Amino acid sequence: MSQLPSESAQQAVTYPSLFLLVALGALVPVVPTGAVVSSAAVVAFHQTAPLALLYIFVVASFAAFLGDIALYWLGRRGVNSKNGSRWLAALERRVADDTLEEAQRKLREHGVTVLVLSRLVPAGRIPVMLACLVSRWPTTRFTKGALPACLAWAATYQLIGILGGSLFAEPWEGVVAAVALTVLISGGPALWRRLRGSGKGSDGKGGPTTGGRPVADGPAERDG
Repeated sequence: MSQLPSESAQQAVTYPSLFLLVALGALVPVVPTGAVVSSAAVVAFHQTAPLALLYIFVVASFAAFLGDIALYWLGRRGVNSKNGSRWLAALERRVADDTLEEAQRKLREHGVTVLVLSRLVPAGRIPVMLACLVSRWPTTRFTKGALPACLAWAATYQLIGILGGSLFAEPWEGVVAAVALTVLISGGPALWRRLRGSGKGSDGKGGPTTGGRPVADGPAERDG
């Protein structure tokens, strides 16, 4: 009873839990999925199974990809619907107007590349996804950027977990270090923006709103 579960038992719990948490975090952007991946990577690093880390990478990237595609599809339904949708409204509430305009500008200049970078930048995924929605990108085009973005994201946070696992002999110590680092990376910029925004007074500027987001300039882009 005092012994830890066997590696096979740990894997039977870790992989399904990792998939569900990452997919849920992609749909509902409040779950710290980066910390989940890093923690799973720490556990896999201390296991003897040679492909444990590879399985973590595959499961995490696949779950993130499915979650992103599902969220984008739900957002597309809101864009095409007269009354919108709660998913699109939830995305809009999380993005300031100036942030959306900046994301749209970068999207026009760099295209799919911005999607890859947005997954690696803290709080960068939702503004770029919303910019794709208001620019009326088809789901097929969004998929071309979402796949490499999720692969790069999973690899980055897995490397953080491997680093935490290599620095500490005990798995729980590596998990604590990995979680602390990922929370710092993901929460630091948002906290800085909030503190900076609280120091600015309202100047009363800003264009009129119609209850929705502005659409991109010019005709909607199509897959070529």
